[in-house]
Amino acid sequence: MNVIFSHPATVELRDQGLCVQLSDGAPHYFNYYWLRDNCPSSFSPMTRERSFDIFHLEAAPRARSAEIEDEALVIVWQDEDHVSRLPVSWLETYATGKPRPDPADLPRVPWYSDHYPSVPRFSQPDLVADSAQRKAWIQALIVSGFCIVTDMPDTDAGLTETAALIGTIRPTFFGDYFDVKTYINPTNTAYTSAALELHTDTPAEEYAPGIQFLHCRANSVQGGQSLYTDGVAVANDFRKRDPEGFKLLSEIAVPFYCEHDTYDMRSRQTVIELDRFGEVSGLTISQHMLDMLDLPQEVLDAYYPAFCRFGRMLQEDKYMMRFLMKAGECMVFDNHRIVHGRAAYSASSGERYLRGCYTDRAEMRSTYRALVSEGRFKHAV
Repeated sequence: MNVIFSHPATVELRDQGLCVQLSDGAPHYFNYYWLRDNCPSSFSPMTRERSFDIFHLEAAPRARSAEIEDEALVIVWQDEDHVSRLPVSWLETYATGKPRPDPADLPRVPWYSDHYPSVPRFSQPDLVADSAQRKAWIQALIVSGFCIVTDMPDTDAGLTETAALIGTIRPTFFGDYFDVKTYINPTNTAYTSAALELHTDTPAEEYAPGIQFLHCRANSVQGGQSLYTDGVAVANDFRKRDPEGFKLLSEIAVPFYCEHDTYDMRSRQTVIELDRFGEVSGLTISQHMLDMLDLPQEVLDAYYPAFCRFGRMLQEDKYMMRFLMKAGECMVFDNHRIVHGRAAYSASSGERYLRGCYTDRAEMRSTYRALVSEGRFKHAV
């Protein structure tokens, strides 16, 4: 291998990359393809997309020379008329090959049955008017998974305006919006006055919507207490209490369905959802929409008892938050994390009307990143 020292003890050129001495005093290796592809000039300042196409290089990129100049690595490329200037501080960020920092990777904080007085609350007019309030709201949703928006307008447009602060309305097979009230011929248990077990919504969709909005327009009935449980809190404790059961529920996908006259939706999901770090990020669970478990019967010998242990745990008093929704409030929560339900109520005792819709978790995180950071383009010089 040919080694050229263009800047003693600072930059070392190699066949396929170079070594740069960074602030820790150690040399760090960077591949030439990677350096050329991520030259700040490779990105359009208008679109923020990569405008350089590395496929069009006639030869593999290789440095003719490289040195540190004014806190930047300056590379003169060998087979093209091009010079790259890459800030050393930016190289420090990517020196270990880890994913680029994500401001939306916030730690999830579990909560329990006594959480209601501490639920983050935000006024809808303030969210509309103030980007700092929107940032705090979305941060609270990422961290705790559940917020209450107060002072909601008593209009359909008010819900649309609120959801749009996070992202685009995400339709499901129920439509763009759904109205929770008592129907003569219901197509869903939510559209009755019966008790509604703890569940996540639309588990039969291949990718269930991430953020749910439930705008309470009226609630004067007797009963109908809302039930909410933090699936992350329960699953984390289940992992300690029943590691074998946790393994089954987080690794084996089971079938869910939702069918009526005009639709027949089916999917396979794990009951416990893990993120890329192996941490619990949510649940997919619904007794009403669980299809026939089609696992080998011998597997069911262990799976069903674990599933039932976990289901009972979700309903323990330690975890279940109970309260009555008030007109003018909107419950906003992570549909992959927060399981929710409702106690039975007397349909003839008053009026109960909720209007709901969804947006996606990924779009919520996207909005948060845009509010708190400059993104990857900040390294362009």
